[in-house]
Amino acid sequence: MQNQLKKLSTGKVWCFAVGQFGWSVLSALISSWLVNYYQPDPATQAAGQPIFVPQGRVIFGVLTVLGAITAAGRIFDAVTDPFIASRSDRCKSKDGRRIPFMRAAAIPFAASCVLTFWSPVAGESLLNALFLFVMLMLFYFFMTMYCTPYNALIPELGADQKTRMAISTAISFTYIAGMAVAYLAPVIWGALQGVTGDRVSAIRLTFTLITLVGCVCMFVPVFTIRERDYVEIHPNESSAWGSLSATFRNRDFRLFVASDIAYFLGITMFQTALPFFVTSLLHLEESMSTLYFVLMTALSLIFYLPVNKLTPKFGKKRIILVAFCIFSVSFIFTAFFGEALPFPPAVQGFILCVLASPAQAIFGILPQAVVADIAECDALETHENRSGMFFAARTFAFKLGQSVAMLLVTAFATIHPETGLGYRITAIAAAAVCILGGVLFLMYNEKKVYARLGIR
Repeated sequence: MQNQLKKLSTGKVWCFAVGQFGWSVLSALISSWLVNYYQPDPATQAAGQPIFVPQGRVIFGVLTVLGAITAAGRIFDAVTDPFIASRSDRCKSKDGRRIPFMRAAAIPFAASCVLTFWSPVAGESLLNALFLFVMLMLFYFFMTMYCTPYNALIPELGADQKTRMAISTAISFTYIAGMAVAYLAPVIWGALQGVTGDRVSAIRLTFTLITLVGCVCMFVPVFTIRERDYVEIHPNESSAWGSLSATFRNRDFRLFVASDIAYFLGITMFQTALPFFVTSLLHLEESMSTLYFVLMTALSLIFYLPVNKLTPKFGKKRIILVAFCIFSVSFIFTAFFGEALPFPPAVQGFILCVLASPAQAIFGILPQAVVADIAECDALETHENRSGMFFAARTFAFKLGQSVAMLLVTAFATIHPETGLGYRITAIAAAAVCILGGVLFLMYNEKKVYARLGIR
């Protein structure tokens, strides 16, 4: 019964958050380094990066091979999101509805991440492209199998707003910590290159070591949290598509997802192109992208307390809208990197870190809490708990944004790479979609959701 359920302790909150660190490391390796590895710019090729898949806009004169592969993988992924969410919502395992999926997914999720960078042919080959396609599809499938049930636990473990905000803050911290570790990769493979003798072997060894850490972390919530001790489980009997249809009948959720797709599109374009901003626009060493991301992450931590303090006063909506504005300004600033700005190149990067860090903190904490609010409100109105499907739709937004970003970044990167014009276009495009995301989120009716939940 409900009154017999335990309340999640602070220690258990952090045990849960460690799982987010694990999967964010794997996700960041793909989102941050896939393009750099398979479609390197001239500076990266000069550093010793070989070509593994056909280059250029060779598909209909518009798409690159890498862009088409990532897009096709995401289409497959779009089908698996509601399927996994529905299976999780309907699960009747003695271990709960979410933990069994997370436990089964962790190892193949990690293995497919490593193998994505393990091309079978040492040179440019269509076989490498086929192998990459298969590995990416497996990666996205097992990512869904872990992340959708994991995220569905947020509103279920967070029985009240205080606990929910504590969970959102903790997983935000571990998410960006995972991203930061992934961005340490160039430093690690630079050190290992003297041992392995070549860049590719050093990169593969680096990604293997980082992925092993991520895999271990994904098992922490699986073995430290007994789901049935904290969650009153009522399996949902709706079919996958019936549940998905019911989820998208929620107007506020539709607006949130549309806004979230724009956010993920913009931020993924920026993160994917960051190493190129550093090498092609600022003409700095590749390892400086690591320094900038770690600095941005460290600075964002300063804003965690203010975000938590200001949210009850101003609401999540207003603060997220501020974050959209901050990211838009930051991306426009990036588009002018180089001689157009009256600062030394290294200083331009530091200014970007200072500009973007508040928005990174806000988006790290609040969107998950917004989904949890909408899911709980919907459950009160419909008497059906579909949190798995709500978070599956958000996971889909995350992946769709990443997919379109890969298409655009890989296409833009072919526009005068010697001058960096394509990367400047990427930054402007990222700013434009962030502005669109803010406009869409402006229509979200937070007052109605808060009123239904009894939040003042």
